[in-house]
Amino acid sequence: MKAAADMKAAGKTLCVFVLLTITEVTRTAEYKRASVTVGNSSVLICSPKPNMTMATWKINPKAGGPCSLGYRADQNKTDRTNCSESINWKFRPDQDPTLEIRQAGRAHEGNYTCEVVVAEGNFHMSYYLTVLVPPRLTLYCDDQGNPVCEAAAGKPAAQISWVPENNSTPKEEGHDDGTVTVLSKFTAYSTNVTTCIVSHLAGNWSKSIACRPSKSTIFNRYVYIILCFLSIITFMAVFYYFKLHRDRLCHKTKPPETAPTHSPQDDTMEVEPYTTYVQKENVIYNSVSDLTVGQNLLQGLSPAT
Repeated sequence: MKAAADMKAAGKTLCVFVLLTITEVTRTAEYKRASVTVGNSSVLICSPKPNMTMATWKINPKAGGPCSLGYRADQNKTDRTNCSESINWKFRPDQDPTLEIRQAGRAHEGNYTCEVVVAEGNFHMSYYLTVLVPPRLTLYCDDQGNPVCEAAAGKPAAQISWVPENNSTPKEEGHDDGTVTVLSKFTAYSTNVTTCIVSHLAGNWSKSIACRPSKSTIFNRYVYIILCFLSIITFMAVFYYFKLHRDRLCHKTKPPETAPTHSPQDDTMEVEPYTTYVQKENVIYNSVSDLTVGQNLLQGLSPAT
């Protein structure tokens, strides 16, 4: 029984320890997001408490080592460890332990935690500071006469849009310092003014340009049109050739027409008109001959009388 009780107590202790660990990790992981544009100042608030005995800022930047600022009320003293002059109290720490970062750079990005100690306990306020780098906007015409918009070395990556609208897909290129260059090409043909709009957390910018197609582009377009026209003509010629060839094949494959048969009766019917004509001619010829003979006889008998 005693062993079972000990195991139960150990289990409860373990559960309490796990819960406390999870609570501490969760509280530590709760960082407020803060951002500042490179070159500007940032202020991180740490709310003062009545009867504050100590205030401390613990800083863990991405680049470089950690640093800290501290204040002790019992000694009315401040101290600084490994922090540059750009990181300092904004006001008197005994009145307001707010932190100020002057001319923020990329090296200032990281975790900032304020701890205030009073008789009731310790209070924490944590931030994750992001340093924004505005991109450099460049707008130009490429060799084909297409507008190209570049948002170079921005952090985070910028968004590019066009006026008039265009469905071109931007290309991104990351750099070792964490910045990103975005490139977008206006692919629709237009001789009017084209505007590139760059949207970023640090601000918005726009530029306009009017690009005209190059001579090589115009030549290529004419060649393309001519090739399309020739392709259409070739297609039509091949189509009519096969159609004509098919008609000839169909004509050759038709069965030969049989010659009409003539019956003897038809030949008789065709010969009868000629026979009748010859008979009539013979009758007329005989009549003329008889008449001539008669006249000759009369002429021969006349002198004798």
